[in-house]
Amino acid sequence: MKSKARITAIGTYVPHKKLLNADLEKMVDTSDEWIIQRTGMKERRIAGDEEYASNLAFHAIENLVATYKKDLQDVDCIIVATTTPDYAFPSVACQIQNHFNIPHTGAFDLNATCAGFTYGLHLANNLITSEAHNKILVVATETLSKVTDYSDRTTCILFGDGAGAVLVERDAENPSFIAAHMGTNGEGGAHVYRTTFTTTMEGNPLQATGKMVQNGREVYKWAARTLPLGIQELLHKTGLQKDDIDWFVPHSANMRMIESICEKAKFPIEKTLTSMEYMGNTSSASIPLALHLGIQKEKVKNGDTLLLYGFGGGLTHLGLIVKYNL
Repeated sequence: MKSKARITAIGTYVPHKKLLNADLEKMVDTSDEWIIQRTGMKERRIAGDEEYASNLAFHAIENLVATYKKDLQDVDCIIVATTTPDYAFPSVACQIQNHFNIPHTGAFDLNATCAGFTYGLHLANNLITSEAHNKILVVATETLSKVTDYSDRTTCILFGDGAGAVLVERDAENPSFIAAHMGTNGEGGAHVYRTTFTTTMEGNPLQATGKMVQNGREVYKWAARTLPLGIQELLHKTGLQKDDIDWFVPHSANMRMIESICEKAKFPIEKTLTSMEYMGNTSSASIPLALHLGIQKEKVKNGDTLLLYGFGGGLTHLGLIVKYNL
């Protein structure tokens, strides 16, 4: 079914506090050189003690409204991608509805971890194209620092906090969405997880700390194998060639991982947008942060064709080809 939805605005926010590689050197056995060599990261933004996923989301939405002069009063659905909500419930989406006093809207959170933003966009496109909704606010917001084990040198160097928001509106004449490809490998769920109620997975014990646990090597291998195939499938669906893609915007997990994916997909790293260098791995928020940086730096132009690809815990992934036409 041909899309009838267009992305019409974007906004982002990151907390003011920075966590530098030099700070991490004082916390665990690591070094600036080691971190940059393996991750490409120099800084991360860290939420304050009383700053939560909802607060970051509010600021990102306010940035969207101020930049694009958008009215939220006719938003009829709010979709929030997050793995770190303020509460088990109520949802962050409900908090957004209340904060902005949006009168007639549905509101729910989804958890597709680092693929959450592309999942949210995919869902918004389908809800509008099916004529169930007209104007959807899609938000990705994460406070990963609150669930990071800062004694684990392999994971604490990675994660940061941030939020991004986009508006998706009905526009059958000038839609943004061209193609989608998604997949899941639940067998790999134990490679990256955070426990809540249970301390085992398929009978195998887990680290029941309530903090993130990651087998980076296995996630790296899965992503480097899976995304090139997903990119190939997206191009096949659309009849596009790699040269037709102006910018590749993957989840900013780790620069070495992105380089490996680009190498295997034979996609130029120079046409790739990331956000991890100064913001770290912000899970679902990393793609809108990277895209917004590209817009602010005037790299992304109206009419550009973008390939957005989220991937992460689950293990799950979802890629989208979209036209940038704000």
